[in-house]
Amino acid sequence: MTLAVFFGCTFIAFGPAFGLFIFTIARDPLRIIILIAGAFFWLVSLLLSSLIWFIAVKASNPQDERLQKGLLIFGVMFSVLLQEAFRFLYYKLLRKAIEGLVALSEDGYSPISIQQMAYVAGVGFGLMSGAFSMINLLADALGPGTVGIHGDSQLYFLTSAFMTMVLIFLHTFWGIIFFHGCEHRRWWEIAAVVIMHLTVSGLSFCNPMYVGSLVPSYLLMAAAAAWAYLLSGGSVQNLQRFLLCLQSGASPQPGS
Repeated sequence: MTLAVFFGCTFIAFGPAFGLFIFTIARDPLRIIILIAGAFFWLVSLLLSSLIWFIAVKASNPQDERLQKGLLIFGVMFSVLLQEAFRFLYYKLLRKAIEGLVALSEDGYSPISIQQMAYVAGVGFGLMSGAFSMINLLADALGPGTVGIHGDSQLYFLTSAFMTMVLIFLHTFWGIIFFHGCEHRRWWEIAAVVIMHLTVSGLSFCNPMYVGSLVPSYLLMAAAAAWAYLLSGGSVQNLQRFLLCLQSGASPQPGS
């Protein structure tokens, strides 16, 4: 049973993201480099926010439960803001990289667009975030022990896997929206990403009432996906054509 929980939660949390990596990133070495660098930027932001939270906890009274809860909320919110700050720094770095690629290119064009960089960087942020969210839970899923034996919810591992999956997708969509806002100086798009990130992180405090955190998170993911799709050049007509091709069994023709 422990192996079934382990592999089930692993495939739920990382299966869709692994599919994105295989089909859209793995064949291009430049995209792999951007993904790894994005994961590194997220990791550095986590290390810095963890250090600040650790110092704050050690400097406070551990017997004051109200204070400790407040520090936990502060740590989560500060971590979100620091992640978005590092996303902005990564955008600046990639913007400089594009200028260098254009200078080295024979035809004067970059081999990868800023929209593609935004997508790959978002996947990198999401994968590293998901790895840190699930790695300890997956280790515990191998046993020994039984979830919910003391009356707690038996859906803990399953809901954690679904939450990790939605966070990976959200980071991907947030990356597209955030980079688009930076590129076109639409600061309200950047602010929207920060607010959505703060909201999803704050919803985690609803646990163990998992419906209160999962349902709103998936609704936000659907909204962010639609927004990122439109910013990437998608349209309702393109989506209708794609669905019609699927229904007819035909392959969509480029340029049609």
